[in-house]
Amino acid sequence: MKKAEEKFGMVLLRNLAGALAIVWMCIIFAFSAQTKEESGAVSHSFTYQMVSSTRSFFHLDLSDERVKEIADTIEGLVRKAAHMTEFGILSVLLYIWMGQWEMSFLRRGGTAAGATAVYAATDEFHQLFVAGRSGRFSDVCIDSAGAVVGVIVFALFVRIVQHVRARRLRRETRGQDT
Repeated sequence: MKKAEEKFGMVLLRNLAGALAIVWMCIIFAFSAQTKEESGAVSHSFTYQMVSSTRSFFHLDLSDERVKEIADTIEGLVRKAAHMTEFGILSVLLYIWMGQWEMSFLRRGGTAAGATAVYAATDEFHQLFVAGRSGRFSDVCIDSAGAVVGVIVFALFVRIVQHVRARRLRRETRGQDT
């Protein structure tokens, strides 16, 4: 009975991941629908808050002017990291969803990252029609790199968890034998 419950739980989890992938694509679409000014204001505010929080957390003696200067300097990097992260999350959700079909890791990971790259390309195409925005091939490459990194990091995490569980199970089994 326990195996059937575990299988049902995995099917439920995978289908939930598929539904969350669709929701996540809608969120990405909404961010891409922002005008250049709206998008810039969001990223500037986030970067400023991040630097300001770091200043407070580490008790750094930085003026507000210096915080703004640092935020302005790293804003582009933060934006690209955010793009990589949002597309990494999408690829992981797709990777989990595709777990319901028998596939090798390479095929499943490649399919999830590939589907995410296609979505990244459509996202950049969508931005061609948004005021002040532009669709860039370099952004598709950055988003796609985030997809690949997301799948690899998630797969490594899963392998580590499986390894730790297997070691714990072996220890418990040895403990019962004595």
